[in-house]
Amino acid sequence: MDRIDAMRVFLKVVEKGSLSAAARELHSPLPTVSRKMADLERLLGARLITRTNRNVVLTDAGRQYISAARDILERIDEAERQVSGEYLSPKGDLTITAPIVFGRLHLLPVITDFLKAFPEINMKLTLSDRNNNLAEDHIDVALRIGEAADSSLKAIRLGLVRHTVYASPEYLSGHSEPIQPRDLGAHPCIAFQGVQSSQSWPFRDENTLFSVDIRARLAVNTAEAAVDAAASGLGLTRVMSYQARTAVEQGLLEPVLERFELPASPVHLLYLPQGILPLKLRVFLDFAAPRLRTALK
Repeated sequence: MDRIDAMRVFLKVVEKGSLSAAARELHSPLPTVSRKMADLERLLGARLITRTNRNVVLTDAGRQYISAARDILERIDEAERQVSGEYLSPKGDLTITAPIVFGRLHLLPVITDFLKAFPEINMKLTLSDRNNNLAEDHIDVALRIGEAADSSLKAIRLGLVRHTVYASPEYLSGHSEPIQPRDLGAHPCIAFQGVQSSQSWPFRDENTLFSVDIRARLAVNTAEAAVDAAASGLGLTRVMSYQARTAVEQGLLEPVLERFELPASPVHLLYLPQGILPLKLRVFLDFAAPRLRTALK
């Protein structure tokens, strides 16, 4: 039995959720995939997965083994990349994740320029406001806004983003501008539903943090919708500074209550610590970091 090949089959079965899906992905007959799984379990003397009618579920032994198998295969892949010359010429695949709006506005243009400059590198970009686990989800780089929750990750600081209240000049021309956060009670607001509270907004007065109830005329689940609604003159919204940057530059929005903003949030590129940083990753970090710092100025 080829133990390394069996490990790869095992990881593919777990990734795809079933033996049949793994067989299709591997372009291998289903009986072959089933046999390799059985051979691996026989070798280990433990059942790794439980088969159901619709998918497979890891056993306790499987959960313990999958981490070690991934580590072994990653070390083998790294050794093969070194021998094949990846550390001399950047090539291979990179997986990146970023918040939806920031990724679309600022990271995607950097990635397209990077891919033009390095034709032997391919990238997968996932835009999501959920914080993925880099190791479990096999992510090479994550762009994160806010303090890094996992101190074991390597971090490249890019800059800061503010949490700001905005209104359109049209709206402010017909309404008194709020001077204190408590003034928001007299204004219609556009809030995020499910992302931030649709009932109150947080502020800071010197070192005191507090929240103010708002009158949410509209609750939305994307920053683009909040910005567009505020730019139309419906009311005030509170978004991150990069999310409103284009509207501000076009004169469609302007900030209010800046003195009461929360501390700005740091922006980082995060990646897993590695003995030898693959060249494809190193050249991307060197390429992207200065360009993203410029975008955040």
